[in-house]
Amino acid sequence: MQIVDIILSKGLTGYYLDDKHAIQKGVTLDGNFYFGETVTPGFKNIRQPGESVSFMMVLDDGQISYGDCATGQYSGIGGRDKPFFADDLILFIEEKIKPRLIGMKIENFRSASKQIEDMRIDGERLHSGVKYGITQSILDAVAKNNRLTMAEVICREYNTTPSEIIPPIFIQTGDDRYIGTDKGIMKGADVLPHALIKNIDDEVGDNGEKLLEYARWIKERIVKIGAKDYQPRIHLDLYGTVGKIFDKNIEKVVDYLEKLENATKPYILQLEMPIDMGSKEETVIAFKKIKEAFKKRGIKIKLVIDEWANTLEEIKEWADNGATDIVQIKTIDVGGIDRIIEAVLYCNEKGIGSYLGGTCNETDISARVCANVAVATKPLQMLAKPGMGVDEPLMIVNNEMSRVLSIIQSKAK
Repeated sequence: MQIVDIILSKGLTGYYLDDKHAIQKGVTLDGNFYFGETVTPGFKNIRQPGESVSFMMVLDDGQISYGDCATGQYSGIGGRDKPFFADDLILFIEEKIKPRLIGMKIENFRSASKQIEDMRIDGERLHSGVKYGITQSILDAVAKNNRLTMAEVICREYNTTPSEIIPPIFIQTGDDRYIGTDKGIMKGADVLPHALIKNIDDEVGDNGEKLLEYARWIKERIVKIGAKDYQPRIHLDLYGTVGKIFDKNIEKVVDYLEKLENATKPYILQLEMPIDMGSKEETVIAFKKIKEAFKKRGIKIKLVIDEWANTLEEIKEWADNGATDIVQIKTIDVGGIDRIIEAVLYCNEKGIGSYLGGTCNETDISARVCANVAVATKPLQMLAKPGMGVDEPLMIVNNEMSRVLSIIQSKAK
């Protein structure tokens, strides 16, 4: 199989690019806008529309494969690549990448993807979001050439067995955290609500009182409107806010997290980034101290790392160092689909929870590719994406996994 042409198109993502550091300085939403000065390099406004570039490869048999390049909602922080804009990226790909790929032979997914990982333009590696889109298209090409689902291709090349059930799906509500939680409960989401807890004044409270109130409300709603046998995991993304309100005092942080656990019992509680020390090294130390305190007190909370676990190498470090229970594999920051697969499998091998995540600011195409990855690699949970609407991303991810499983199971009969 050979690439004979590459077609590019400008598109939209399912959400926005947000300057997280500007928001955390105290800027609040005005409708759907943030007004103020940007802080993070690469941003034109604190919130701006997300843009994507579809990377379509024309193959020598006339088929076209698809992949979407995009960047994360909070690009440019915590070691992540800066945001890009579609017009600029299309010009870059046309001039610098397309000429190097025309005529390229694709023998299999892994070897072709490695060529993208190893590619350097003017001495620089490709933007993670670009590698993400190109390798999606490569996986789609190999699947079409072999008349297989993308999940089956992954199983063949990585020697895995596909899941027999839809892997657990994790919804994220965005700022509409009450209605969004209700939607997740109504549709039986396995993990919820994420809730985007990033603003201390509005969402946490000076002493954490607002977050505690919200945690109690989640439990009450599950009991009130959930099915009788519904046992979701409660997962809150805290963006380091708990550490901030307690001046990064580990003992005070643990005291407060225990209150959160008590507020949500009997449901399993997963807390993403309760503290962020500003560097990977210091955050590892803080997470280890929190885990040690949890063990002494019998606290069952699962810690989830996000920032400072961007690359495959960093994810492996967290899987090895014993500082966390779950690693978010933020697909769009890891880059190539091949490395995302390796990250999930490595975490599974090490007994660390593999959260196949990503960002609300990607596309239907990238979400469907990741759904195939989930079927083939069996992560602890898979993020419903793109967007924050709950219904739409849950539909895209659930339905793609359901279709793929049905296809695979039909062949086994």
